Amino acid sequence: MIAIETFVHILDPGGTFVFAISGAVAAVNRRLDIFGILVLSFVAGNFGGITRDMLIGAVPPAALTDGRYLLVSVLAGLVTFFLYAGVNKLHAPVLMFDAVGLSFFAVAGAEKAIAFGLSPVMSALLGMLTGIGGGMMRDVLLTEIPQVLRSDLYAVAALAAASIVVIGHLLGVSYGISALAGGIVCFGLRFMAIRYDWHLPIAHLSARGRARMDSSDDDKPR
Repeated sequence: MIAIETFVHILDPGGTFVFAISGAVAAVNRRLDIFGILVLSFVAGNFGGITRDMLIGAVPPAALTDGRYLLVSVLAGLVTFFLYAGVNKLHAPVLMFDAVGLSFFAVAGAEKAIAFGLSPVMSALLGMLTGIGGGMMRDVLLTEIPQVLRSDLYAVAALAAASIVVIGHLLGVSYGISALAGGIVCFGLRFMAIRYDWHLPIAHLSARGRARMDSSDDDKPR
């Protein structure tokens, strides 16, 4: 348990900073003021972890009791506010750091769920939720369809990482090895999706078929 807690304490703040940057950049792009930027930074960086802790009964959530999470989020927001031009120029590196943050959160979320006695399936799903929760809430607050549900294997990569951690736990593999393997797979999937535009099938054909049906219905005499 000590090793697990140590890993979680290292991974959570690191992922928080990366996701907080993404929230701050989205806020600046929507021309929010500095308070809005800091709010989006905190939400993007911490909502996934808060949701995880509330669902497994680890209350109050770590993000609300450990000042490091707030400090890291505020720091990310301020860096973006004052150095936005520089941060925005680092779009590709930020995507890579985002992939690292997703790996951190998915792995840490799954392991914390296991430590609190959840079933393997629920632990994997909760690990995925930990990784994508902040981005989903960020987009909801900005009245957008959550990007994590429609782009670049985001949720799939998080689920893959969490599943590897869970499978490693079931097989008795040490947490360090399974966490590393899960993180590598998650990062690899995100890298390939960003580099080669990998994505899951979408309903283009169904949409076109529906459009033709609607058009033919409109042409029918009434």
